[in-house]
Amino acid sequence: MAALAILGAGAWGTGLAVALARSGDAPAGRHEVRLWARDAQQARAIEAARRNERYLPEISLPPSLRVVADFDAAIARAELIVIASPVAGLRALSGRLREQRTPLLWLCKGFEQGSAALPHEIVAAAGVRAPSGALSGPSFALEVARGLPCALTLASVNASFAAGTAGLLHGGRLRVYHSDDLVGVEIGGAVKNVLAIAVGICDGLGLGQNARAALITRGLAELARLGAALGGRPETIMGLTGAGDLILTATGDLSRNRRVGLELAAGKPLRRIVAELGHVAEGVHSARATLARARGVGADMPITSAVSAVLEGQLTPPQAVERLLARDPKAEG
Repeated sequence: MAALAILGAGAWGTGLAVALARSGDAPAGRHEVRLWARDAQQARAIEAARRNERYLPEISLPPSLRVVADFDAAIARAELIVIASPVAGLRALSGRLREQRTPLLWLCKGFEQGSAALPHEIVAAAGVRAPSGALSGPSFALEVARGLPCALTLASVNASFAAGTAGLLHGGRLRVYHSDDLVGVEIGGAVKNVLAIAVGICDGLGLGQNARAALITRGLAELARLGAALGGRPETIMGLTGAGDLILTATGDLSRNRRVGLELAAGKPLRRIVAELGHVAEGVHSARATLARARGVGADMPITSAVSAVLEGQLTPPQAVERLLARDPKAEG
């Protein structure tokens, strides 16, 4: 049994905490987990009810999972720290951990607003020196918490750390692969959220399954172009954290980013959509940053550009579709 600290009691932080703390014979249920909630009142409510009523009300917490609001207590005996905040919260949390030597993972996906930095760049800028990496892949929190099968990739520039930590978390219904292509893994997780908004718009406008398939495929091409420009490997883009996560987020009914696209197509204002969502949809926050990073390295991303224009109120969803359809024909690639 290992002692794990998960920082962030949103849906994904809670879902992973439940999966790793679940009792039973499965190796994935062998850990003692402390889930840290920033809000003390929320932490007390979750601990008392033994469920996260706001984010995962369907799931009861296993006995080996404790919920705390004391940051120092959460990480005190941890053998692995997992940051489960949105990208917007990663810089501050990383800064609080810069003096720690406990190995660190992050779950967040996206480019940071303003800096257009990937998560590993944020962590490095915060001065974290401990071995670190990203855990990513096609994973709806509710399904993971329910113990349904899931495959993820743990990526780090330190290949031995990636392999060893993947082995620590792997087991039962949770299959964890490892990779040293940290950039490729993070790019897949960032861009797929923006593309899922595009697919939601496509489906919301009733454009059909042919259009959906084309949009996902051309979106994958955009992801591959940016990945190549930033140093990611093609096999990573075509793997779990690229193609796999894109397919899930673009088509799954539990996808928050897809829902944003569907609601935009229905004519709802973005502010209202975000307010009613109750969760963070990373694609909304990282679309402009994704486009800025792409332009900085000369990667052509017309779908991402169209989504960004819709989110910023420059185009309506139908206008964005027409702009994409009006592009000149070109060789596929």
